[in-house]
Amino acid sequence: MPAVIAGFLVMSGAVADERPDVIPFPDSRPRFVPQERMQAIYDEVRTPYKVGVILEGREGELLDSPAVFRHGDRWYMVYVSFKDDIGYEAELAVSDDLVAWERLGIILPFSKEGWDAWQTNPSLALYDTRWEDSSHALGTHEGKYWLSYIGGAGQGYEPDPLAIGLATTDDPIAVRPWDRLPENPVLHRDQPDNRDFEYRTLYKSFIFRDEDETLGAPFVMYYNGKAAMYGQEAIGMAVSHDMRHWTRYGNGPVISNVGQAPWAISGDPQIVKMGDVWVMFYFGAFWNPGAFDTFAASYDLVHWTKWDGPHLIEPSEPFDETFAHKPWVIKHDGVVYHYYCAVGDRGRVIALATSKDLGAAAAE
Repeated sequence: MPAVIAGFLVMSGAVADERPDVIPFPDSRPRFVPQERMQAIYDEVRTPYKVGVILEGREGELLDSPAVFRHGDRWYMVYVSFKDDIGYEAELAVSDDLVAWERLGIILPFSKEGWDAWQTNPSLALYDTRWEDSSHALGTHEGKYWLSYIGGAGQGYEPDPLAIGLATTDDPIAVRPWDRLPENPVLHRDQPDNRDFEYRTLYKSFIFRDEDETLGAPFVMYYNGKAAMYGQEAIGMAVSHDMRHWTRYGNGPVISNVGQAPWAISGDPQIVKMGDVWVMFYFGAFWNPGAFDTFAASYDLVHWTKWDGPHLIEPSEPFDETFAHKPWVIKHDGVVYHYYCAVGDRGRVIALATSKDLGAAAAE
């Protein structure tokens, strides 16, 4: 057994067993989303008003990867903190108005041993994906709330290899460590069903419940992986019946922009449902200048029509002049809120843009 595979199995406590076969893409004729519908989606979700920086790191700290949910009568955000060049830890923040945020504390700390010793970058799971009239709440499974995270054993900024793990809690707003699954990592690069686009490492995932079981299972995961050679990234998918065991779906990615440039990146997917259309917000990098947010749409969760018009978010201000990327987009009380990671003159921070001008007073 190769050393890296053995390392993942030993560190996770997993027992070597056969992986399920990759589920092939359906051979039915794809139905693509027409341009007029894509334009209507863009018009609905565009957020031209940049509120500005809403969370900023302390000395020697970078913030990244916002994801927002509602619990009770308050709003919460999971995000990642990168301190002193060591690695990622998952944190929680709270807000009453979606603009002013207060940091609460760490919910996935360094474990300091095993496959995820120094990296835990979180993403919400089982979030209410409805665009209109969403509760913005987290659903449960087995009586628990869930999040996925990318974990790794190396120190530094996203050192290969990274893998996908899951954690649960009975209280998603408690400032205490979530419980990591003993099955972790649930997906990693050294599994025999690994596909070419995830050959080097696995990144951010989004898991949601599909009540219709469009793909034959109730739980669907999208995530980006990194390939060899140029380090290009693309988005693929997996499905599960129990949230613990995942089967890869399709022999390749469902979103890739490598044709635009060999080093192209597409990543950090978020899924919402608009009527009969699924919409995936994701970020792109290096196949157009810098890093930016865009979207794609699908009727069947497999065949995705990519938007080729103006970016949803792109660098335009000193605080996001280098990168404006990694989306989390919600609609509440008729206003679209687009949270993203901004890199510019204030370092790596979390910023917000909206569909309506909230006023200059909300900027700080």
